[in-house]
Amino acid sequence: MVRTPRLDWVLLVAVLALLTLGTLLVWSATSHREDLTGGDPTAYLRKQLVNVAIGLVLMVVVTATDHRWVRIVAPLVYLASVCGLVLVLATGSTVNGSRSWLQLGGMSVQPSELAKLAVVIGMALWVAERADVRKQRVATGGDGFGDVAGMLVIAGIPAALIMLQPDLGTMLVLSATVFGVIAVSGAPRRWLALLAAGGVTAAAGAVASGFLEQYQVDRFLAFTDPGLDPRGAGYNVEQARIAIGNGGLFGQGLFQGSQTRSGFVPEQHTDFVFTVAGEELGLVGAGVLIALLAVVIWRALRIAVHTDDVFGRLAAAGIACWFGFQAFQNLGMCLGIMPVTGVPLPFVSYGGSSMFAGLLAVGLLQNIHLRSHATVPNRFDRSTRTPARAGVRG
Repeated sequence: MVRTPRLDWVLLVAVLALLTLGTLLVWSATSHREDLTGGDPTAYLRKQLVNVAIGLVLMVVVTATDHRWVRIVAPLVYLASVCGLVLVLATGSTVNGSRSWLQLGGMSVQPSELAKLAVVIGMALWVAERADVRKQRVATGGDGFGDVAGMLVIAGIPAALIMLQPDLGTMLVLSATVFGVIAVSGAPRRWLALLAAGGVTAAAGAVASGFLEQYQVDRFLAFTDPGLDPRGAGYNVEQARIAIGNGGLFGQGLFQGSQTRSGFVPEQHTDFVFTVAGEELGLVGAGVLIALLAVVIWRALRIAVHTDDVFGRLAAAGIACWFGFQAFQNLGMCLGIMPVTGVPLPFVSYGGSSMFAGLLAVGLLQNIHLRSHATVPNRFDRSTRTPARAGVRG
């Protein structure tokens, strides 16, 4: 029996709740900052609402698109992201030491955010196409050198361009995502061990060779000892801890945070937006935010498990890895358990590029979910009007 497939409402409600909460936190973090708003306390609120509206439209479009078109458009999305990264290196704007932004009229676009999604769908499509050629119907498509090598090439091109910016935070998230997709693809364990060892070696080499900018090295040193430079690299972490500690159990109240109102935490509407939740909503409110993020990741993993399509499984698993590691990295740097690398909190931080990429990914998850639940066998066989379960006779 064919029935009308339903959206994953748990995923949708969790995402909408995060968008609502994030918009309120951005408003609270910017409403008193005349240096940012130019005297208009609702300036960033309006911008964020526009970002959310555009992102939701993109999510709906991807959700409603026929899955065959998703696979056809996937290579174009990947090529567009690579072209965007090349343009950034050629004509991009430098912000906080990283050349990561393109100015398109009055809008700033960060192609590296969209590259995360492009790499996920590119790798998933590569493995799925190879599985189709081999005419194998297996739970995972990666089983050898060709699959792993192809995925590394697909991920390696954007990764190299991102490192040239340099954008270390995005590179860490991308690396974790790539490792997760390769692991889910069924690659042999020896490949995973080699990839892990290669990643550690490359990181050590980047530090030893002076490839990283000095401010990036300082951030890692401040992570190991925040008191090493309390007015420099360690300042963000110390102020973030103070803000979160001020919140107590139930917080100081929305728009009432003392650290937030004083503007002591830098980049509080973007990378450190979680400190607003910790100070103004307290442990309870911050816990709700983390729980909502966990629900999104859980539903992505659940969608990956319940689809028998190779492309859908790898894409959903990759999105779960992306959201999971990026959220951990952002929350970790606010709490002082991860180095400061400047990555946004999914669906919460201010910014258009991150919002668009995240909601496009949610649309893809819903598309995969709808396709995997499009046909469900009836409890009774219509041709015989007898139970269809094995071993039951009419």
